Amino acid sequence: MNPSKPVKLKGLLTLQKKFSAGILAAFSSAVFLGMAPVFGKLAINGGFSPFAVVALRTSFAAIILLLVIAIFYPQYLYIFPVGLIGCMLAGAINGLGSLLYYLALSRLHASVGQLLYSLYPFFVALWLILDHQPPSRLTFFRIGLATIAVLLLTSVPDRSTDIIGVIMMLGAAILYAMHLPINQRVLYEVPAPTVALYTLLSMSAIVVPVYLIFDRAWPSSSEPWWPVAGLTFVTVFSRIALFLGVKKIGGMQTALLGLAELLIAIIFSSLLLGENLSPLQWLGAIGLALSLILVMYENPAHQAYSGKTGWLSWIRAPSLPNDIFGPYE
Repeated sequence: MNPSKPVKLKGLLTLQKKFSAGILAAFSSAVFLGMAPVFGKLAINGGFSPFAVVALRTSFAAIILLLVIAIFYPQYLYIFPVGLIGCMLAGAINGLGSLLYYLALSRLHASVGQLLYSLYPFFVALWLILDHQPPSRLTFFRIGLATIAVLLLTSVPDRSTDIIGVIMMLGAAILYAMHLPINQRVLYEVPAPTVALYTLLSMSAIVVPVYLIFDRAWPSSSEPWWPVAGLTFVTVFSRIALFLGVKKIGGMQTALLGLAELLIAIIFSSLLLGENLSPLQWLGAIGLALSLILVMYENPAHQAYSGKTGWLSWIRAPSLPNDIFGPYE
């Protein structure tokens, strides 16, 4: 018996477990994130301003996660300096994206807003191109299909399309997509809870001052707080699950599994908000779903990728060799 076979088999099983755990984490994150527009819309309809919703849910989530980690898992407080800078950059970008997201949500239906936001996997692909991971012809086809789907989704019967809301939501998707590759680099050497904590703290450092400068209206006692509470806990759990998924299966695959957000958002928007899509919008939703599902036919890139170049090559622990960042599949 070849003594190397048990070692190879053990390594294969470990890899399979890691991949399965990553899929579960990414799918769980998608389920939680699918609830975010519903709770957000309920909070806005209940009298909270978009700035207040962003500031309250982000700061509360950051405080809860900080207390849990500091009390029960203090080892997760450590992070190397460049990794901290990466989390701060990702948090600042995602914070700006969150502001655009909830401003857009105040102008759009939650289901339509989430459908537009679900374009972020394509923007993830574009940001990864800048990190020297070129797209395939199928990717270009899927982007074209998604563009047509967006045109159908934004055609609301007997109601003019809110172009500003659409642009804001697409801007939020672009910024959300940008922060995933940044955090993926940090996650090579940093646990997911640590990345979630410092990213949320950095987001709070952006959205809370914006709220204090441009809004400052504190919600009255008559306004229901349960949507904000629900949004806070959804944010905590989705962030940890999101970065755990990115760490184990990569940002691109995690983003594509975010398709589950659409289903969750549409179902609960119908149940809790009474929102329904028109037949033309359902056609757009099907087109968008098809463009995302076609990822199963994408051929993974096998090009050597040293990590020495690209817009994120600067994010690495000081002790790591230059070629530590191999292909992430």
